[in-house]
Amino acid sequence: MRMHRRAALAAVALLSAVSLAACGGSASTPTTEASDAASSGAAAEQVSGEINVFAAASLKKAYEDIGAAFQEANPDATVNFEFLGSQELLSNLSEGSAADVLATADTDIMDSAVSQGLVGDPQEFATNTLSIIVPEGNPAGITGFDESLNAEGVTLAICDPDAHVPCGNATKKMEEATGITLSDPASKETKVTDVKGKVESGEANAGIVYATDAATSKGTEEIKIPDHGVVNHYPIATTASPSNAEGAKAFVDFVLSDKGQEILAEYGFGAPGGASAAP
Repeated sequence: MRMHRRAALAAVALLSAVSLAACGGSASTPTTEASDAASSGAAAEQVSGEINVFAAASLKKAYEDIGAAFQEANPDATVNFEFLGSQELLSNLSEGSAADVLATADTDIMDSAVSQGLVGDPQEFATNTLSIIVPEGNPAGITGFDESLNAEGVTLAICDPDAHVPCGNATKKMEEATGITLSDPASKETKVTDVKGKVESGEANAGIVYATDAATSKGTEEIKIPDHGVVNHYPIATTASPSNAEGAKAFVDFVLSDKGQEILAEYGFGAPGGASAAP
């Protein structure tokens, strides 16, 4: 009888060990799934509430898609966007406008936001380069970032280099890199989307925009140009006093996630730290 009792006890112990091992193995699965979900853009823990995002005008279409994907993953959250020139966004933020996240089209504007204590630590999430758009058929005969932009009959729209907006700064750098001075632009805008609009509406027969704007422009053709080392690096950061801190961090993480990067690439943005934007 003692032998039988010992055997029974041994069997129970063995069964318990097997059960514990099985439980231990299944416990690691959610951790792996959570890690995979985070890298793909799905939040490990959903966030809620309104998230107010100040974003550069050139990000509009890509960020609207990112916002939709983020809200699908976080049904109780609502993302509100303000799309303006980066300098305008900085000015509004410094004057007290409420925002949870700031995304700019170059590092100079973000550095200014950091120095004013308006945002936390920024992270680069994309790159972009310049391109030229013209009406279909290229009636002005633009051939590149060259003297054809200064030819008689060309109505050229650019971002204003004197307004210290990112697309204007990039245009000025391109002039320096190529040795081509744009002598008499017909219009100087504070937002790259306004430059695109001038060409799309027929008010200009050439416009210097980002490659991403050229890719989404309607009724125009793109004249691709070498970047000559002129690359805009896009940073993102949560603001210093977000009304929805958890939501702000989750949105930034989503932009940096595989899903966010996939959407940005679809609109022609280059990867963070990249030498140029995708064609």
